[in-house]
Amino acid sequence: MKTMNELGAAVAFVERSFRLVKRYLAWEVVFLFYNIVNTLTIGLIGYTAEPEARGETVLFLVIGALCWGFMAVLFEEVANTITWERWEGTIEYTFMAPIRRITHLFGTCLFAILYGLVRTVVVLIAVALFFDLPLQQANLIAALAAVVAAGPAFMGLGLIAAVLPLLSPERGTQATHIIQGVILLVSGIYYPVSVLPGWLQPLSLVSPGTYALEAARAALLKGAKVAELLPDLLLLLGLGAILIPLGLWIFSVAERYAMRTGKLKRSG
Repeated sequence: MKTMNELGAAVAFVERSFRLVKRYLAWEVVFLFYNIVNTLTIGLIGYTAEPEARGETVLFLVIGALCWGFMAVLFEEVANTITWERWEGTIEYTFMAPIRRITHLFGTCLFAILYGLVRTVVVLIAVALFFDLPLQQANLIAALAAVVAAGPAFMGLGLIAAVLPLLSPERGTQATHIIQGVILLVSGIYYPVSVLPGWLQPLSLVSPGTYALEAARAALLKGAKVAELLPDLLLLLGLGAILIPLGLWIFSVAERYAMRTGKLKRSG
């Protein structure tokens, strides 16, 4: 019975988040339009390649843009949990509610997955209508498996980043974008990680985005099967198994500190 109550509470957080999306629907449309245009613009860069490599280059860039769009949503929605609570003026009520914090954060993560999938599908439809992508040998199931396997790791990173707005109402949100920018830089979203300076390349080895993109591109560009992607998929799941408990622990420590020092009440 208690488990069902906790599950119901998590679903309630998902419903509340979708209601927030509905409330700020105009902004959501603007962000989605920007995301579509940004993806198309990045794909068009591929048309500067030689004609024989043009289709593969466009697909390489589009895969990066689509995967990053989904993974960035997972990271942002979880990382900005505290920011949204402060914006709505509900942070104290949420943190005093008689539910476990893991239930609250699980609901946030579940919403991030659903919301990210919806946005990615819309962008994918727009891209498919705009470009004639060479998908004859693409393995869509394997590519989806790569993105799904990367989800827990990015949510774990989001939980860790969510601590920053909790501890610093003034600058915490900006700091989460710095973390996101570093992941974008070192993960090979729009270029192979081999082009990074030597001193930056070790960071790509600890970024889940690196392995998710390698797997997704292998599936869509070379038709790799799920079995062939198992090393990357298992590594991604392993990172998620480490980062989510670590993120929950760090968040709980930061929450106790914020409540003890009165930072929850501050809005800036």
